[in-house]
Amino acid sequence: MTQTPSLDKLTHALLAAARRAGADTADAMAVASTSLSIDTRAGALEQAERSEGTEIGLRVLVGKRQACVSGSDLREETMDTMAERAVAMARLAPEDPHCGLADPAQLAESWDIAALDLADIGSEPEAAALQEAALACEAAAAAVTGVDQIEGTSAGFGRTAIHLAASNGFSGGYTRTGHMLSASAITGTGTAMDRDHCYEHRIYAADLPSPEDVGTRAGTRAAARSGAKRPPSGRFPVLYDERASTSLIGHLLSAANGAAIARGSSWLIGKMGEAILPAGLSLTEEPHRARISGSKPFDAEGLATRSSAIIENGHLARWVLDLASARKLGLESTGNAARGTSAPPSPSVSNVTLTPGTASREDLLRDMGTGLLVTSLIGSTINPNNGDYSRGASGFWVENGQIAYPVHECTIAGNLLDMLHRLTPANDAQDHKSHRIPSLLVEGLTLAGA
Repeated sequence: MTQTPSLDKLTHALLAAARRAGADTADAMAVASTSLSIDTRAGALEQAERSEGTEIGLRVLVGKRQACVSGSDLREETMDTMAERAVAMARLAPEDPHCGLADPAQLAESWDIAALDLADIGSEPEAAALQEAALACEAAAAAVTGVDQIEGTSAGFGRTAIHLAASNGFSGGYTRTGHMLSASAITGTGTAMDRDHCYEHRIYAADLPSPEDVGTRAGTRAAARSGAKRPPSGRFPVLYDERASTSLIGHLLSAANGAAIARGSSWLIGKMGEAILPAGLSLTEEPHRARISGSKPFDAEGLATRSSAIIENGHLARWVLDLASARKLGLESTGNAARGTSAPPSPSVSNVTLTPGTASREDLLRDMGTGLLVTSLIGSTINPNNGDYSRGASGFWVENGQIAYPVHECTIAGNLLDMLHRLTPANDAQDHKSHRIPSLLVEGLTLAGA
């Protein structure tokens, strides 16, 4: 059996093929991945899936025209064909004055992969061990009083190694792993059926909660939803539980994305330096947190990643930029390029942390009096130009600072600029998550329920 070349050698072979095909400049990516997942239902194995493979991607530039190709055939002759097709495509592509590789002076020069601790080496579990974990998770969820059935449980493992190289001299790579457990439980039957779940993911198997813990949490969450009904309509405070609050900050990050700014489709345009969050709150990108899934030593264009505030003391401090969006805006890249093997880079954030508050979630529940605690969101209608916001939600109705009953089939509406100005964070952000966002209380949202 022919041994697969190293990812480093594959990327440099692609660059050599691009030069032979007539590319002016090029960058290449190679990704080797392994995944194993086990699903169980009704106390038995439902599905087992394993995949392994290596994908390669090549971006070539001919003047100010670019094209991308990708594949999984690693033979040298196939790489030559890929490069020739990519160059032919680039010559026919429209000119893009903003595309292009980084200047060598912009490139990351050194990094400490070991300090990021992204890979649990030698941790790939056996399928039998994953099945045992999934079954234990299912049994724990089914044992919770009020759970009528288990929708499914899963245990999984993934390992991904990447290497990026470019004709400007950059070459670097790293490996990350992930271990996963999840369970989804159902309470009620027929039209009275409701569900909830628990999903846990860690880089290290040792950091993952036990199957019994994950199953019990899924079952407890589902059982608490028994008898859910629509809440009243009106204007009320809304507390986004830590499980749902990330989506609210996600809308802010989408609006701060350089690609959206460059095409003129963001409700943050013209807001640089203005107050977006309450005073004292910052939203900081932290790409070097150890054992965190979003961490990375360099971005997809070979630029060094670094910690910096997107919102600082309430005020919008910067956009999220890759090279192309930065050039369009007359700015410098913030090291936020991300990409796969089949497309050019685009801006994306890594880990972010919102300044936590001093109150617990229970304190905020007490202080809100009467309103909605949101634990799950579905659908999304966001006007990218003015920030008008509407989302389906489920959770719990709160009266006199206490949870009164579960709710579903309701809609929350407001304007993101107004909402973000009025939020109050709790202190319950989860440190193992890439986006460390606590529960968030937002005053005065419009609720459409019964």
